[in-house]
Amino acid sequence: MQRLLGHQLWKLRPLMARRLKIGTRGSKLALWQANWVKQALETTHTSEKVDLVIIKTKGDKITDVPLAQVGGSALFVKELEQALQDERIDIAVHSMKDMPSAIAGGLRIGAVPLRESPRDILISKDGIPFEKLAPNARIGTSSLRRQAQLLHRRPDLSMVSLRGNLDTRMRKLETEDMDAIIVAAAGVKRLGFENRITQYLDEALMLPAVGQGALCVEIRENDTHAGNLVAHLDHPITHLTIRAERAFLRKLGGSCQVPMAALGTIENDRIALQGRVASLDGKRIVQDAVSGPADDPEKLGNLLADRLIADGADDILKEILSETTCHDKR
Repeated sequence: MQRLLGHQLWKLRPLMARRLKIGTRGSKLALWQANWVKQALETTHTSEKVDLVIIKTKGDKITDVPLAQVGGSALFVKELEQALQDERIDIAVHSMKDMPSAIAGGLRIGAVPLRESPRDILISKDGIPFEKLAPNARIGTSSLRRQAQLLHRRPDLSMVSLRGNLDTRMRKLETEDMDAIIVAAAGVKRLGFENRITQYLDEALMLPAVGQGALCVEIRENDTHAGNLVAHLDHPITHLTIRAERAFLRKLGGSCQVPMAALGTIENDRIALQGRVASLDGKRIVQDAVSGPADDPEKLGNLLADRLIADGADDILKEILSETTCHDKR
């Protein structure tokens, strides 16, 4: 009897010793995000042992070229999704704004935690707000979305390509003769750099990227164990607004680094969704807003996309894609 019991325990040993693996990029911000998920899981599921697995993505490897010239979707996602599909990791943690409009085969979004601020912020060298920047001021950003919206308001500005992790970009403000940089508020706050913020940019000037400020906890579709573990991380209101924004993105075919922006909010069980598409030089902007019941966020996202397409957004996007190397290579 003892031998039989010992044999059964031996067969179960690999399962008992198995540790949950979270895949993440290696930047300070990505590690902060992954460690937040790790701690939340270990706090709620005290019997689970969780390890982080650092994976380099294409976006991490190519740091000397503007994002729009690298081409393709999933620049910071594809390798993590491949590791999920290969079962080298059990969970992948992404910034939601990095997620392409289509999820890779066999995978799903397991949770969308409570969103941090979705807004963009300005950090200027001398604490000067956007409205008072000198003519022809040099502004650092890697985002065509940010460039287009800034140029729409201030066509005199000189745009400087800015790549690298958040701390690297803030350092370049001092070392590369720029007057200001534009980055996402969420990363600045998560890494404790709030004292560096000169100004939160209002939505009339700068509508954020789809999903900005939110995390994406991605798992395999058939992994019920991981699905049950991460379910408590989901924030239903955030998830609903993200679904609306991503439906807008999908309908417009937005899988590349293009000047496309959207932001959803919920009040009294209704979603208010704003969307914007701009030409690269900022001279043309198509924008609109819709609202509706929160129980069908995809319908709302599609409706807003259709309205922008009717106003010419599709023509702007086709022109941009013909001028850049940004093609979907998932």
